[in-house]
Amino acid sequence: MHRYDPARRKLALGLAFLAGTVDATGFIRTGGYFASFMSGNTTRLGLHIAGQPSIAYIPFALICGFVTGVVLGSLLASHWPDWRKKALLAAVTLILGAGAIASMLGSTVGFLAASALAMGMANNVFTKDGEVTVGVTYMTGALVRFGQGLAARMSGRSQEGSRGYGWLWMALALGAIAGGMLHKLAQDHSPAILCAMAFLLFCYAALVEKGRTDDPPADEGI
Repeated sequence: MHRYDPARRKLALGLAFLAGTVDATGFIRTGGYFASFMSGNTTRLGLHIAGQPSIAYIPFALICGFVTGVVLGSLLASHWPDWRKKALLAAVTLILGAGAIASMLGSTVGFLAASALAMGMANNVFTKDGEVTVGVTYMTGALVRFGQGLAARMSGRSQEGSRGYGWLWMALALGAIAGGMLHKLAQDHSPAILCAMAFLLFCYAALVEKGRTDDPPADEGI
């Protein structure tokens, strides 16, 4: 993530870690659906339409919730551009808090809906001119760029910053591991812990951002 300062790199990695944790928690609690991995939900949607149409609404609703989060996050970011990261992370924290309350009341649907909404919103944290510069919940593109960087190195060329995409994927993978461990060790409290993690990221963003919006252009990536 060579185009960002170290503090923002840590924030991006923290968000990817949170996304992995949220996704793993949702996956375990629902038996195979995702809060942030919409490619997976799209595959589930196609399979359900082909073989189990009566439950195809589940992945479709999650996709709609995620897109709604992206839309709301984009509107929020455009309304408060100087406070974008802090405002978005505050909203993510509140939404995950609502999901934790829903879980406490026995509503897995409420928890997963809130999680999908929050993860869609989180993808607006790193943007420039309305374009995402770092996707924190989806890693296929990151792995492609990491692979391209490896190919460049094998060819004797330098592709600056390609390792950052590998670190981003690693953060998401470690978050998924953490989500699995949370389910084992603190199943009933895992949604509240997710909310606490988001709050810590909000506090960190408040310390390092100080109203700055000088992100790199969208086509420069991380």
